[in-house]
Amino acid sequence: MALLVLVIFCGVCAAVIFFHRKSGTQGSWVRFFAKGTDAGFSIKEIELLRKLATFCNLEEPSALFWSQTQLDQCIRALVRAQRNGVSGEELGDEDFLSRLYEYRKKIEMEKPRIKNGISNSRQISEGQNLRILVAGAGVFRSQVIRNTPQNVTISRPVNDKVSSNFSWIGTKMSIYFWREDDAGYVFDSEAIDEVFAKGISSLKISHSDSLYRTQKRKSIRIKMHKPAYLYLMGPEEETGKAETVPGARCFMEDLSDTGCALTIGGQAAAGMRIKAQFALNGTPICMSGTVRSVDYKEATQRSLLHVEADPLPRYARNKILGEVFGMQGDDEDDLPYRISNDAVEALSAGPDVPVSAVSGGAGYGVAENAGAGLSAEARGGELPLAAGAEGTSVGAAPGDEPPLIPFPPEGDIL
Repeated sequence: MALLVLVIFCGVCAAVIFFHRKSGTQGSWVRFFAKGTDAGFSIKEIELLRKLATFCNLEEPSALFWSQTQLDQCIRALVRAQRNGVSGEELGDEDFLSRLYEYRKKIEMEKPRIKNGISNSRQISEGQNLRILVAGAGVFRSQVIRNTPQNVTISRPVNDKVSSNFSWIGTKMSIYFWREDDAGYVFDSEAIDEVFAKGISSLKISHSDSLYRTQKRKSIRIKMHKPAYLYLMGPEEETGKAETVPGARCFMEDLSDTGCALTIGGQAAAGMRIKAQFALNGTPICMSGTVRSVDYKEATQRSLLHVEADPLPRYARNKILGEVFGMQGDDEDDLPYRISNDAVEALSAGPDVPVSAVSGGAGYGVAENAGAGLSAEARGGELPLAAGAEGTSVGAAPGDEPPLIPFPPEGDIL
């Protein structure tokens, strides 16, 4: 009798534990779907997220809706699954990956370091680049040399098309600058005195307690120093059309899904339509866009182009955001001399092109006879300086950066 009672008691305890756990699991997934709905995901997307969370063995699946670490773990799992050929019905396709990147970007943009701006000119950092508008004279370049509670010291404003050999004292000006990972700002000021600061001809200008915050940054950038090809675009040229011949050699200094910054040799002008072609994790990317501003350094005779990109195909945006958020592998990308015709067609096909058509394999790499007409040094690994420059190599010594040629058309910069 005692044994029977013991058996019944153990059975009841086991049933209670089982149903408690089952109830807890069901409750957990109910919370998961509720959080997913609050985050703006559709039922289909939430179900795919549930599969991803299960695949990643997340202890608290709902955390991926607010935890950057948990979300990154799921995105990496999806990227690896796609690379390994897992079908989209199981864990999600390129559209779903794009949706996750947008949500990931939202989490990043809402971090306090990006949301918090500045309210007055005393908060401007030393070294900040400035654009200075003087009514009737033009737009000048300058930089903050020193910032004290009394005034701001800036380098003497310059404009290659306008002589600045006049007295700046008393000159009223509107000053624009872009703050890193924040937004653009504008404020009005007046030149108080002309001085030398840190050995540089400079101006002291008045502070402003009222800064007007302009357009906020809409994307997250990643810093890099990556070789790329640069091409001038004609007025009627198709956006995003890939090139099969080398362009002018340049370096990509930062990258986002809405634009990039490129270093080129010589001077260039804002407003140019250009195209940059480069590789990310074995995939060729072609980014067309407009040069919105130029920073020219006379000492090195190089220009930094700030490019606003045209809308990108889905696969290209996913690759770029994967690079920005560190979701790709650590493979080094070598820029080919030419891209095969098949890859060109794939690159130009638009948003619905399959990833397999543009990544890896014969679609990317040195096409047959790609090195024909190039010098032995160029065929050995250096990139040609310009499209069609047969017999020309960069000619840099081992371990040195190749020189950058002036990028046509040469011109003045505001």
